[in-house]
Amino acid sequence: MNIAPNILNAVNEWLTPTFDNETQAAVKELITTSPKELEESFYKNLEFGTGGMRGVMGVGNNRINKYTLGKNTQGLSDYLHEVFPNQPLKVVIAYDCRHNSNTLAKVVADVFSANGIHVYLFSDLRPTPELSFALKYLGCQCGIVLTASHNPPEYNGYKVYWEDGGQIVPPQDAAIINVIENLGYDKIKFNANESLIQYIDTEIDKAFVKSSIENASFNTPAEAKNNLQIVFTSLHGTSIKSVPDTLSQAGYKNVHIVPEQAIPDGNFPTVKSPNPEEPEALTMALALADKTNSDIVVGTDPDCDRLGVAVRNNDGKMILLNGNQTMILMTSFLLKQWKKAGKINGKQFVGSTIVSTPMMMELATSYGVECKVGLTGFKWIAKMIKDFPELEFIGGGEESFGFMVGDAVRDKDAVAATLLICEVAAQAKAAGSSVYKELLQLYVENGFYKEYLVSLTKKGIEGLQEINQMMIDLRENPLKEISGQRVIMVEDYQSSIALNLLTGEEATMDIPKSNVLIYYTEDGSKICARPSGTEPKIKFYISVNAELDSVTNFDAAESFLDEKIQSIIAGMQLK
Repeated sequence: MNIAPNILNAVNEWLTPTFDNETQAAVKELITTSPKELEESFYKNLEFGTGGMRGVMGVGNNRINKYTLGKNTQGLSDYLHEVFPNQPLKVVIAYDCRHNSNTLAKVVADVFSANGIHVYLFSDLRPTPELSFALKYLGCQCGIVLTASHNPPEYNGYKVYWEDGGQIVPPQDAAIINVIENLGYDKIKFNANESLIQYIDTEIDKAFVKSSIENASFNTPAEAKNNLQIVFTSLHGTSIKSVPDTLSQAGYKNVHIVPEQAIPDGNFPTVKSPNPEEPEALTMALALADKTNSDIVVGTDPDCDRLGVAVRNNDGKMILLNGNQTMILMTSFLLKQWKKAGKINGKQFVGSTIVSTPMMMELATSYGVECKVGLTGFKWIAKMIKDFPELEFIGGGEESFGFMVGDAVRDKDAVAATLLICEVAAQAKAAGSSVYKELLQLYVENGFYKEYLVSLTKKGIEGLQEINQMMIDLRENPLKEISGQRVIMVEDYQSSIALNLLTGEEATMDIPKSNVLIYYTEDGSKICARPSGTEPKIKFYISVNAELDSVTNFDAAESFLDEKIQSIIAGMQLK
């Protein structure tokens, strides 16, 4: 077998006494039986993406294991001591339902404690948004959650949060990564100081649920809550720990939980993917909704930061909403409630991302509220709150089924968002309307925006090279026309340059650099190309729009936009 020098050096390091006998044996097994897997496991170091570090579990520097997480944690410990000198340091750690999450969380706790840092460790799995809440509640400088969100069962991950409750952002992430990369595996302190590890549970749970209800409840009458029938599924994840209690304490009694999916299980046995973005994931919930004649279905991903929503259309049939639609509905509801309470005075904002629906801008403008737009990932929305303390944050979201209500949790939060969308549904039903009718009315008032995501999976070393080449081609040979429409503007977030193709003028964009390209066509369409930061995918986000003069013309307008989307996909050869 011909092994590249960099891979051979990494493999040989993992065969030294720095690594335990079990790990060395697993490496030797790969050498003899799985050379391709050996190459995949050692050809690079796992990297931090938009959602932290995420990867397949196994041995090697490109895998999630006690050594890669131990190295991260040792580097983070060193960085904490450097940034907060002579201060008592505290961190909080949570984990989800995935295989090895509990044992890996204890490894992380051990390393922090071995470095003299007080550790709050949840005694059992918890939703990711509760980690963000707990960090601020306990006054910690840092928080870690072990999760791989909705990735397949063989994955796990490591997300880092800072003292404001949000995930780390530049330049801090680069500084931390630099410390980690210059650290040898032999420098990891694995021997725990158990006296510094404190287990936490019910006190934080109660405070978190109370905060969720305070942020996401809006004077919905008890009768309206009683008239709403809800189906909820945790998709074998952590939300079962918080969402049912939150809904119950908020006054929603008619909650039907999908029993087959209520037990946390890292194998996710009833779904192909535990991702509420995938229609298949909510199949069982939709069946229960029809059985119980429910009004709304909500499903959350394993770490409970994303939610999928289904509601009944005008024909009484359950349909799945996409992330842009739920974001628009919840943002509009929040703006309406804030206006009703007399709380909008020009010093508020909502947050969105560059790949989400432009309709957020239209909606915010109609209420005299600013809409701040950042890069993909809720860490950028959390950073907006931190960077503009003079402004009040109302709420915000992104197209990938995440939403944040207020700033008690500075990450996408499916606990508060589940309650909020139930408030929307209950109040709409009580007024003789529905969530679906409210959505159509928003299209009439703000323009009908429709989005579509094309996600191309390219696994392994070759896949990464293919994704990189696609982005190079789009940059070096920018499209002049898409589906018969002239491209009038190209925004390159890697160079921070927006190029007007009609005039040749260039403008500098004041936003952190990222490997993203956005094309704008003369008919108002928007196409964004972006490699995923956490999965082996390249994603194309398509947004088209049209005027909608009446809800009675919705079907015709939607057909027109669907044809436009398919024409763009064909024109860009994205099949």
